[in-house]
Amino acid sequence: MKLGVICDGISDDLEHAVDVMDEFGVEYAELQYVNGIEVGDHSAADIRGMASLLRDRAKPVACLSRHLFAGMTSDNRPGDALHTRHMEALKRVIDMAHVLDCPLVRIMTPRKEQILWGSHGAEKWNVAHGAWDALVPIVAPAVELARASGLTLVVETGNGTMVNSSHTARRLIDELDAKDTLKVLWDPANSCWCHEPAYPDGYEVLRDGYLGHVHIKDVKVDTPRATLEVRQLGEGQLAGMFRPIAAALQSDAYDGVISLESVYHPGNGNFEEGFRLCIKPFKSIFGNNGEPSEGAVTAGSSRSTLQ
Repeated sequence: MKLGVICDGISDDLEHAVDVMDEFGVEYAELQYVNGIEVGDHSAADIRGMASLLRDRAKPVACLSRHLFAGMTSDNRPGDALHTRHMEALKRVIDMAHVLDCPLVRIMTPRKEQILWGSHGAEKWNVAHGAWDALVPIVAPAVELARASGLTLVVETGNGTMVNSSHTARRLIDELDAKDTLKVLWDPANSCWCHEPAYPDGYEVLRDGYLGHVHIKDVKVDTPRATLEVRQLGEGQLAGMFRPIAAALQSDAYDGVISLESVYHPGNGNFEEGFRLCIKPFKSIFGNNGEPSEGAVTAGSSRSTLQ
């Protein structure tokens, strides 16, 4: 399968990130922040420089991942000042995607309202009335822009966003009738916060053409204590699900990229070191169709074996 990494999880110095990618044989680059600047805010000269570097180093760009529509609320409306700023940023990211020959642009969704639907009394007393209905028209102009631009949007199952599960992501796509242009960027670790089991529950919802891109990391969530811990890959609550997910993706002939979201550090703030600890189990699981290669480090191995 096609393996990538969100480059600033190694370093926001793109050239150094590519050097490390080459060291571990990772092919696809996902760009989020480069030189401390979020995609969509770089100069034309900066973008040309990125394109030249990535082309020369044979690193196709899998996705441009800006935090589009994140931070908005159900009080925002299409065409208001904040929505307009996000749409303008989306146009810049789409222009950048064309220069980098990138097929996907990531969007997020506004801040989460916890209870969107209910029954037997909850529909009166507990539901955040109108929150979901406000979301759909916020995203609709982005879909139309992407469709006209010949690109695909991927909506991430995010932490603290309205779309935080496979179920809500698919529902948004269906209500927009946008399966041709809007896919799901599935981050199963983010969906742990809302207690959606990644496999089989979360994955099954995304079959039949909804899945566009995948982020992989491992976590331990404690929702009652409002605490999230990023874990070394294979040492969190998703450890037992990664190989079934990899096997299902292979069986379904998934042809998109699986990006390691390198947001783990071993307690010292060094994210490149965290990447080096996670990349071997990542490649073992997802690079070999769910089966460990001879001599490969498997998920759940002790940190000492990953040095």
